[in-house]
Amino acid sequence: MVVTLNTNQSAMIALQNLAIANRQLDMVQKRISTGFNVSDALDNAGVFAVAQRMRADVKAYDAVSQSVSRGTNIVNVALAAAEGLSNLLIEMKNKAVAAADPSLTNANRALYNEDYQALLGQMTTMLDSATFDGFNLIDKSPPTPATDDLQVLTEPTANPANAINIAALDIKSTTTATLGDLTTLANAQAEVAAVNLALDSVSANLAILGGAAAKLEAHSVFIGKLQDALNIGIGNLVDADLGRESARLQSLQIKQQLSTEALSIANSRPQQILSLFRN
Repeated sequence: MVVTLNTNQSAMIALQNLAIANRQLDMVQKRISTGFNVSDALDNAGVFAVAQRMRADVKAYDAVSQSVSRGTNIVNVALAAAEGLSNLLIEMKNKAVAAADPSLTNANRALYNEDYQALLGQMTTMLDSATFDGFNLIDKSPPTPATDDLQVLTEPTANPANAINIAALDIKSTTTATLGDLTTLANAQAEVAAVNLALDSVSANLAILGGAAAKLEAHSVFIGKLQDALNIGIGNLVDADLGRESARLQSLQIKQQLSTEALSIANSRPQQILSLFRN
């Protein structure tokens, strides 16, 4: 090989190899420190863009999950109130049937009526109190679907057409609004029939609310599984294999040391020219 002062080809090659080793070492150290194979657009713009879209969906599903949780709480409160109303109506039926006994005097019926009216007042209180986060699903007289129905988000686009719609209920019109008193035999007999109708109505509404609660619970479970699947997909795209990167780190550190040594040897070659002039 020609020996020259102006161009040290061996040093240039060694320097190139050292630069490559340093770049690769920096990349491996970045992966190890961040845990990501693709941590920004510089690593892989296409994969990073896909991962960012998936991360946006995961965060959006957090908001969807909050909407489902709020809807579940609203329905559960309404369901608890409807169950309470059913229990009160059972007690009221007992009072009404007792007051419908023809052998009783109106004075005795008045005693039953006091308990009956207390239970009726408790029903009204229960209906008015069935509220969660300012939303009462069962005390709408009459319901206006556009404003009273419960709309629960189901996916990140927040498209109302895809929302779970739970219709608002007017339980009051079929329960407390239809019930009267037990002051006379005729009234007591009428109340027995009215309480039976109210029980049928509450039972039907309980079925509606129970179905809505089950639907929301199922969607909540689905959202959790979907977020897990998205997170796994993101991990498959951008996570680093730390075992492999650790092995590469060892290899590149040795390569860096060898490149440095080769550069040192190459830089010493021009010194050989001086020996040509000493003799």
